Amino acid sequence: MAKLKPSKSKSAKLKSKPVKVKTKIKVKKAKVVKTKSVKQIKTPKAKIQTKPKEQVAPQMESGYSAKHIQVLEGLEPVRKRPGMYIGSTDLHGLHESLREIIDNAVDEALAGFSKNVWITLNLDGSATVIDDGRGIPVDIMPQYKKSALEIVMTKLHAGGKFGGSAYKVSGGLHGVGASVVNALSENMWVEVKRDNKIYRQEYAIGKPKDSVKEVSKSYIDGLDKFIKNTGTVVTFFPDKKIFPVTDFDFEMIKKAIRERAYLVPGLYFHLYDKREGRENEVNYYFEGGITSLVAKINENKVAQHKAIYIQKEQDGVEVQAALQYNDGYAENVESYVNVINTINGGTHLTGFRMALTRSINDYGKKIGSFKEEEDSVTGDDTKEGLAAVVYVKMAQDRIQFEGQTKGKLGNSEIQPIVQTIVKEGLNTYFEENPSDARKILEKVYLAAKARLAAKAAKEAILRKGALEGSSLPGKLADCQEKDPSLCELYIVEGDSAGGSAKMGRDRKFQAILPFGGKILNTERARLDKIIEFEGLKNLIIALGMGIGESINLEKLRYHRVIIMTDADVDGEHIETLVLTFFYRHLPEIVKQGYLYIAQPPLYKIQLGKDISYAYTEDEKEKTVAAIRTGKKAGVINIQRYKGLGEMNPDQLWETTMNPENRILKQIRVVDAEAADAVFTMLMGPEVPPRKHFIQSNAKQANLDV
Repeated sequence: MAKLKPSKSKSAKLKSKPVKVKTKIKVKKAKVVKTKSVKQIKTPKAKIQTKPKEQVAPQMESGYSAKHIQVLEGLEPVRKRPGMYIGSTDLHGLHESLREIIDNAVDEALAGFSKNVWITLNLDGSATVIDDGRGIPVDIMPQYKKSALEIVMTKLHAGGKFGGSAYKVSGGLHGVGASVVNALSENMWVEVKRDNKIYRQEYAIGKPKDSVKEVSKSYIDGLDKFIKNTGTVVTFFPDKKIFPVTDFDFEMIKKAIRERAYLVPGLYFHLYDKREGRENEVNYYFEGGITSLVAKINENKVAQHKAIYIQKEQDGVEVQAALQYNDGYAENVESYVNVINTINGGTHLTGFRMALTRSINDYGKKIGSFKEEEDSVTGDDTKEGLAAVVYVKMAQDRIQFEGQTKGKLGNSEIQPIVQTIVKEGLNTYFEENPSDARKILEKVYLAAKARLAAKAAKEAILRKGALEGSSLPGKLADCQEKDPSLCELYIVEGDSAGGSAKMGRDRKFQAILPFGGKILNTERARLDKIIEFEGLKNLIIALGMGIGESINLEKLRYHRVIIMTDADVDGEHIETLVLTFFYRHLPEIVKQGYLYIAQPPLYKIQLGKDISYAYTEDEKEKTVAAIRTGKKAGVINIQRYKGLGEMNPDQLWETTMNPENRILKQIRVVDAEAADAVFTMLMGPEVPPRKHFIQSNAKQANLDV
């Protein structure tokens, strides 16, 4: 995340307090909560997934005892370097800890022994995960003369995921998840129900308080409602010395379990928030697996054909792939390994893309659509309007992730396996469904034609020296600083506000680019149309990183790109159009945390020579009340700013551009699937979903008309 460094004068380098809070893109109108230095948008509740009739878990051999547990090393390194095990100690690391415990429960379902996972965010700040699987073994391990439960919870690399007999497929963090979470918890307790008995052990900072003991009563009221015969209960309190923030985010957890519900058909997930003022509950259950996930991704879009599903096992690796083209231009592909979302892809995704491109080209040549070699489509052509999920399941000890937090799969042998299985599946589908095959071919061929048209348009513009070189747009007031990490670009609505911003800015590190009126809706615009639009062309040139195939993030000239629009309906519309452009066509700027929204004040409150500013209605009321409580004489004048142009340069600097005082919202995509659905619904061609959204949220709108 980019840090803003405070500055005492306009001539000093950019300095300010770090922006700690992220802005999430969401469906419903955001609830804004002010903190010391920034405002945070909280994601609203999502729909609750109803659950169909119960499915019986497959019968499998249930032998699971101390002999399945192996130990590799001790626990001490975890507290010294927690980032090596959970990625970081920020909000993401906190939730990685909870996901590890959840994945241990999911592993029981993957092994065929569990049908339910319950997750509860407790009033006291702890989290509880319950599953109705086999229960962690509690018998004694002779070589350690301790219970298997204690070994699993207190030793690194101890668990049933090593050796391949207890879990053939698992999602836990290389088998170290439970012990790592224990080491990073102030307190933790585990209860296991086996043989109609309840066993418990409690821990403090990873160390047992006592030995594993049989107890007469569970800490969980009505445990029998959850676990009938066997199962495991884990409750932990994140250590405040390790995690600066220990408050779990309901929306992040909901997203994680929704993903897992798609990937493990027949498994029920139940999430409860018992914290004061935040009571909530969601339940997820899907029978359709990743095909259901593709349907969800294509929600609010027009599908071009029925979803294609491919599944096969080869060399001990199970490959599943589902894909469906829609009428849009954006690609949305998700990849998973053993229920882990590989957000950075990997060899399995590479194999899928190669198979898709080759299958389409082979079929096009076979039916005579691609007569010449130059008619062939590229991998980029196959991305347009593609919704797909690639899911690989394999033995835990075979997996090679690049990085401990599993962002990218590195197994080189997986690429040809996935490529072969997907290629065979697509070839068969195209032969058996020629109508769908031709629709896909037509979709991809149009994308190829558009690519060539965009390339021609871009080359024509390049010949004029517009997108590269030293020719910057005339409207751009650039900054003096050349280090991108210190530079920021304000994208300002209107020439009037742009003029004030140019005069009020600190020209050492702040650049200004005025935008005149509405810009092109780029949700359904191809690259050639974008480049031809004057305002967007100027923005692309100013940013310096190119667009389309020529994107190079290292050439980005500003590491803070700030959208600054009027605080009215038109301003919010323009803001949404600009966000759409960045999300669809320059997503790396969003992913790197370089995109922000400025928060201009809504009110100027003046009593005599005393002036203050309010950024929300609530803040205005509190400011006015404070003035009256102070019993100061005189009339309080309240001015509602309709636009940025109403502020003189000094006011604009002091309220909206000065790093010491300003409020910025940093744009982050927490849930890519939800973000994609939002942009499709708001900016896409389908009117009914947008109309439904407006009708459903009309009462929440705060319109100033």
